[in-house]
Amino acid sequence: QVQLVESGGGVVQTGGSLRLSCACSDRAFGNYIAGWFRQAPGKEREFVAAITWNSNSIYYAGSVKGRFTISRDNAKNMVYLQMNSLKPEDTAVYYCALDFHDTLTTYDYEYDFWGRGTQVTVSS
Repeated sequence: QVQLVESGGGVVQTGGSLRLSCACSDRAFGNYIAGWFRQAPGKEREFVAAITWNSNSIYYAGSVKGRFTISRDNAKNMVYLQMNSLKPEDTAVYYCALDFHDTLTTYDYEYDFWGRGTQVTVSS
């Protein structure tokens, strides 16, 4: 069974940076679209970024475009989210997810596997 484990969360001041990592247990990790989602207290889960298996297609939510960078290393079964210029509104639990479909999607319900999340807190 596919397992995902996020790491790299923590507390950072406004304007700071964090790098989130997601490790996948599946040998076929390279066949999946990888995405990052986040959920703030009292809000619904929202899409952050996604990347296709070969990194040919990448998509970001407008709220993070230009500040966040998603990347992956299929040889290491890893996906990353580099977060720069962090704002208090970025505070949330961040989840990585995998989608076995062949096209990039921003819909959370289309993703097949999920990690348990890592907390990111941005203080003012």
